[in-house]
Amino acid sequence: MKVVAFNGSPKKEGNTYHAISMVAKELEKEGIEVEIIHVGNKIIRGCLACNACARNQNGKCIIDNDEVNEWIQKMKESDGIILGSPVHYSAIGGTMKSFLDRAFYVANGGMLRHKVGATVAAVRRSGGVTTFNQLNNYINYAEMLMPSSNYWNVIHGTAPGEATEDEEGRQIMRVLGQNMAWLMKLVENGKQTVKEPERENKVFTNFIR
Repeated sequence: MKVVAFNGSPKKEGNTYHAISMVAKELEKEGIEVEIIHVGNKIIRGCLACNACARNQNGKCIIDNDEVNEWIQKMKESDGIILGSPVHYSAIGGTMKSFLDRAFYVANGGMLRHKVGATVAAVRRSGGVTTFNQLNNYINYAEMLMPSSNYWNVIHGTAPGEATEDEEGRQIMRVLGQNMAWLMKLVENGKQTVKEPERENKVFTNFIR
């Protein structure tokens, strides 16, 4: 099994990276391969709201001058996904937000359905839970399965590497990794014995008449 993790921090090995790495360490102990992709230092344009991906149904965003389509393919091929972001003004980092908006809209046709998805946020002081909840919106909307930890998946630190000194944060990431590995194995083994519910087509309601 394989997990692809997306680091939304501008810093390649900042505290978001360390949080993801703590989760990845537990997954790798269980024989699960983890690839960490650095998103936050790239130039990623936001969604154009053109709806071309929904019309084309080819698993691609119409914008093709960046790495988003390559990353979408990695998501499609993975068994699990980790989304990690620093906290910018109590929210997801801008580049990461642009990537997630495009990738998850492309994946809205059920591409990620019933894969296991986890999210982590790295924060100096405040806004961590807000960012964590925002990241979870993508996992929930895609009908993914979400493991939990023993607290919200937020770790604290300012300078790169300081998160490794957050003892409770380290435990949160460790427990998250263990639970994610367990859930992934349950899903993989359960496919042979438990029938997957059929996917329903999305119902859209417009409140303007």
